[in-house]
Amino acid sequence: MTIKIIPNDKGNPRGKLADAELHFTTGALEGLKLIGFSVWERRVGNGRNVTFPARQYSVNGERRSFALLRPALDNGEGQERIKSLILEAYDRTRRSTNACWRVDASASPARGASTPAATRACTATSVSA
Repeated sequence: MTIKIIPNDKGNPRGKLADAELHFTTGALEGLKLIGFSVWERRVGNGRNVTFPARQYSVNGERRSFALLRPALDNGEGQERIKSLILEAYDRTRRSTNACWRVDASASPARGASTPAATRACTATSVSA
């Protein structure tokens, strides 16, 4: 899978740093992409946050949303892994003019371990995972 980072050069909305897309390069989802991820500055304190694709709907005039990418297991580790990979891709994109990195996301890191190691792969605006 490749994570593509699209910087928010316009600065609107305030606090939004970039959009992110997951491009699938192997398996049954090969050739498809999942859009709707965003990287934001935290409102309170330092750091960044990742929002996941969601669908909005209204019930009695009240706006609600539900996540389109949900954990298959109750532990939520899959979402944390994707969030870490997107933040890693964003950080590498900011630090480098060569913003394409290959990350082995198939190997699940040990509990408490950092995200998988990345190596420089090409010149593009994406990070492979």
